[in-house]
Amino acid sequence: MLPGPTNVPERVMRAMITPTINHRSDDFVELYEDAVEKTKQVFQSSGDAVCLSASGTGAVEAGVINLIKKGDKVIIPVNGEFSGRLAQMLDWAGANVIKLETKPGQNASFEAVKEAFDNNKDVKAFYCVWNETSTGTMINYLDKIKNLTSRNDSYYVVDGVSIVGGEELQMDRWGIDVAMTGAQKAFAAPPGISPIVVNAKAKKYMNENPPKTMYFNLSRYFKYYEESKHTPFTPALPLLYAYREALDMILEEGLDKRIRRHRICSDALYSGLSTIGLTPFAKEDARSTVVVALNYLDGLEDKTFRNTLAQKFRVLVAGGFGNLKGKVFRVGCMGEVHRYHVMRTISAIGSTLEMMGYRTSSMNALKVAEEKLKVL
Repeated sequence: MLPGPTNVPERVMRAMITPTINHRSDDFVELYEDAVEKTKQVFQSSGDAVCLSASGTGAVEAGVINLIKKGDKVIIPVNGEFSGRLAQMLDWAGANVIKLETKPGQNASFEAVKEAFDNNKDVKAFYCVWNETSTGTMINYLDKIKNLTSRNDSYYVVDGVSIVGGEELQMDRWGIDVAMTGAQKAFAAPPGISPIVVNAKAKKYMNENPPKTMYFNLSRYFKYYEESKHTPFTPALPLLYAYREALDMILEEGLDKRIRRHRICSDALYSGLSTIGLTPFAKEDARSTVVVALNYLDGLEDKTFRNTLAQKFRVLVAGGFGNLKGKVFRVGCMGEVHRYHVMRTISAIGSTLEMMGYRTSSMNALKVAEEKLKVL
């Protein structure tokens, strides 16, 4: 129950034992073109998709260095570890970074974003981490940002590493120019493939202003794909097979059904764990669907709790980052998470707390969660 890497279905794991092929062959063209087109379906985009052989951070970095030049003015909300890292990448790229900083567990309001645009008419881009994995917060106004970026035709970039495939994303409809994710999160695939999707406007800029880098130079990927449906560098072939299989499973389930399942399971986790006596870390209007961050009970030691949960009940959850280390733990609700995972996790957490001397309402928690899960 980690917020990534997540459980990988056996069907996806088996795809990795496909014999290695020549990445300059017709077999590869069939594999890669299929993966690209299905990626675009998940992102709801008519743009160009590149399936990078990299972690999610690689795709995020590509989204920075291919678009941002020295002196460019960029607005970014910052409220945790990963939004802080993205702001640092922008700073390293030479951008004039306008940070909309809020406390962990909260999001910058849409009004604050609008005010930043009002005060900076020459802004080149708005970047955001849609789902801040470190704090369990999620931005809920992605569909409104295009009203601001359209003022001066600035770019709109979404880091969706830990949430695409688990929540609704309408890339074209919402006016998003660049978005990316990581396969090991809501896609329920092994780590190592991270897609980035770029619309025509951003692609034109990237082709005309290529970065001084080799591996993450997206214009090279566009060129190779247009000419031969190849990649400019050797891809991680076994992972690409697994990634395509995961895409097939997403589309077979149906995006709407998949998103509904994530929301229902998330609601059951929040409700059940709150009934046990645990409180969510994030403010109610900012809570993530796919990462449930919870405050520790007074006196509950992080390592002891998570080790007991793992060793006695074989349920893995994540601890906190940085200043939140030892103060919160995080439960992933993404990928293949279903009724079984929710009920087992609530039961295991309740039992662990009881073993450590805390009085809980585990049975009531399970009843509350079961009621939420009835609609699945």
